[in-house]
Amino acid sequence: VSRKTLSKIINGHGAVSPDMALRLSRAFETTPELWMNLQKNYDLWHAAHDSKEWKRVKPLRPALMTS
Repeated sequence: VSRKTLSKIINGHGAVSPDMALRLSRAFETTPELWMNLQKNYDLWHAAHDSKEWKRVKPLRPALMTS
């Protein structure tokens, strides 16, 4: 893992890919799932806070059952 790549990830300019998760898990003696979950949580947080688009989505109403 290069310093440049780590710097991008740490500073929010790069994402943790599955390959990078495997590398980081080996380097830090953790699991790849830990790194993928951190990336997922980061992505979800930004999606919820950076976009107003999702707020315009209306919940679906269940269809009425007919007999």
